[in-house]
Amino acid sequence: MDADVVAGPPGPPWSRTAARDDRGVVTVGGVAVDALAGAHGTPLLVVDGDDLRARCRAFVAAFGPDAVVYASKAWCTTAVLQVVAAEGLLVDVASGGELATALAAGVDPARLVLHGNAKSAAELDRALEVGVGRIVVDAVEELDLLDGLARARGVRAPVLLRITPGIDAHTHAYVRTGHDDAKFGFTLSLGLADAALARALDLDGLELRGVHAHVGSQVVDPDAFVANAEVLVDLLARWRAEHDLELDDLDLGGGMGVAYAAGDPEPDVAALGAAVRAAVADRAAAHGLPLPRVLVEPGRAIVGPSALTLYRTVAVKDLPGLSRWVAVDGGMGDNIRPALYGAAHAVTLAGRAPVGPAGPVMLVGKHCESGDVLATGAPLPGDVAAGDLVAVATTGAYTESMASNYNRLPRPAAVLVEDGTVRPILRRETEEDLLRRDVPLP
Repeated sequence: MDADVVAGPPGPPWSRTAARDDRGVVTVGGVAVDALAGAHGTPLLVVDGDDLRARCRAFVAAFGPDAVVYASKAWCTTAVLQVVAAEGLLVDVASGGELATALAAGVDPARLVLHGNAKSAAELDRALEVGVGRIVVDAVEELDLLDGLARARGVRAPVLLRITPGIDAHTHAYVRTGHDDAKFGFTLSLGLADAALARALDLDGLELRGVHAHVGSQVVDPDAFVANAEVLVDLLARWRAEHDLELDDLDLGGGMGVAYAAGDPEPDVAALGAAVRAAVADRAAAHGLPLPRVLVEPGRAIVGPSALTLYRTVAVKDLPGLSRWVAVDGGMGDNIRPALYGAAHAVTLAGRAPVGPAGPVMLVGKHCESGDVLATGAPLPGDVAAGDLVAVATTGAYTESMASNYNRLPRPAAVLVEDGTVRPILRRETEEDLLRRDVPLP
């Protein structure tokens, strides 16, 4: 193993303030992780507040004010939404629970975008009640349902039509969304987008604001985003010609990739913003179309690299001639991504300086599954032992959001660290929390 890889922070894929102190202990925001683990236990999500804010600002600088919508499904907690909203981002929500969290965080409802391919009547009605700024509609049945709810309230629902643009972003099959045969949206090539437009124009309870399309997740090729923009501008131009209709909003979705390991590619946000905005401007000018309002929806690219997860090792098992297994006090219950997607995260010994050469180990969790593997070939030193602290990088997105109580394990706590200040943002679940929903038989 390369010594620099073994050493871990600083540098990508670790967050901006991640470093090692003179003891060799990893620090975040100037605070040593052994102190964090001692005060808050493990597993523990550690959010680098400086990194989180810097990523918000980079997207705003690249795409402009009121153009960046944080995709809260990446990590939807009150504190995270408070931070991104304070940095000027809008917020998208994809369920009643995410909507409730955004409202609890004090986000202006007019700056919310409601997503979802199977929204309930209760979710849509709540969105209308509080005044959500945009509702992205995914099905004809939803158009009709939303129209009835809006007319009952004496309002018009602000609607974007979700388009399936026919773009394959060449990412994992589970996170591709732009190709024709997809779960989401009105497929353009099949005429479903045109049919949805016709239906929307017939419904008095709807105010059609624009279109939305999303090509996938963990996409690192800027050309996919440019192609999406061009397809949607062409669609707006055709609809203007055919229906004398000008729509203002062009929501290009999110899906920007991030580095999970040293050397992984990720988009240059400034360059991506320039390329997308230029493509929209050029295509609109070619059609004689007024410049639409461009929106983007990064989630993972905002919060993913801003957090790491701390674990404490429990056991080391050497199988001569086979593998070395290092088990920690968490696993697939707090990070399902490696088991679900085959995702690879960078790993480092965090509570002390690595001693001696590293050897690849199987970093595994405590759940009763053979697939509970956090990292294959993790570069941990030969003297790793029970009680050591291990850090896993880039765990801000889709870890806590997808966490479970498998084996009845409580979900981890989380802290936000900035300039030496530590603020809890999620308390650790307790056994009482686990039992609260149980209804014993009499």
